[in-house]
Amino acid sequence: MESVENPLKSAATSSKRHRCAACFKQYKKKEHLIEHMKTSYHSVHQPKCGVCQKHCKSFESLREHTTGPLAKINCSEVFSIRGCKLCMRIFESPILLGEHQQICCLPAPVPQGPCTECQIYDPPLTIENGHGSRPEAVAIDCGMVGGGSDGSLDLCVRVCLVNEDEKLIFHTYVLPQIPITDYRYEVTGITEDHLRDAMPLKEVQDKILHILYNGESIGISRINGGNARVLVGHALEHDLDCLRIYYPDLLLRYDIQSELHDPYQNCVSAMRLYKRLRSQEHQTKGNELLFASRTTRSLTNGCGSWNNKEIENMSPDELFDISKSNYKCWCLG
Repeated sequence: MESVENPLKSAATSSKRHRCAACFKQYKKKEHLIEHMKTSYHSVHQPKCGVCQKHCKSFESLREHTTGPLAKINCSEVFSIRGCKLCMRIFESPILLGEHQQICCLPAPVPQGPCTECQIYDPPLTIENGHGSRPEAVAIDCGMVGGGSDGSLDLCVRVCLVNEDEKLIFHTYVLPQIPITDYRYEVTGITEDHLRDAMPLKEVQDKILHILYNGESIGISRINGGNARVLVGHALEHDLDCLRIYYPDLLLRYDIQSELHDPYQNCVSAMRLYKRLRSQEHQTKGNELLFASRTTRSLTNGCGSWNNKEIENMSPDELFDISKSNYKCWCLG
């Protein structure tokens, strides 16, 4: 006797939706979900709503999700009561939120003003990073004046470095190698008198690299970072170019501060923002990977390492587990 297919069961099967475990988008066919996962680069490093746990592409999209004109009602209501508008975290009670806000919004660093003499503090060499630990960071900012016939050529004449505790570890004026044609005084506050006893560029380069490499060999630093320090700041590529310094790309963290400030203020602001982003809870399962293996891992999506048959049998959660970001996260994960 032939079996008769249940039309209700058949309809239910055909109407089954496949939902992305990260952004909650739904698809009629499993292959459409798989294609979405291959191109979305979802990962634990994306900002996540503390209410519904939805992953967003950026903090801007997370703000739209919680506070924008088309925000999700439930998420918006919870965030308005227990959410920090600065770091986007959600707390268990308004009281805990209030305590957090006192330390989340820090006062602006006090400008150092012109330095009367070179200030150098060589931080002690960092003990080798332990299992799963992150490297120490240093923030840098340069003061530029103009060179060339029209003053449009940037010349570094002042450089400042601070550590993670916002302690000044290097601050000096730099003697440019070509004549200055525009001191840009309105922005820099620098005059010819400030540069009379400025440090030669070669000496500045040596001292900065000594601090950054932290006793690590150049070869190891270029492969996996080793004990070398992470360098943070704004427009690092431009600053390093003006200083004529090369530093491995895997140890650079870009564009965290864009205002025109005193170099010390710039460094501190960059360091604060870097530490805030680094502190996001992005830990991978087991927290078993060392910095070296994390930084040398391919940035391509993890789905590419699986054959189609294996992927087809994976659940949405399993697809998310093998998906990776297409960028280096500030947390170095």
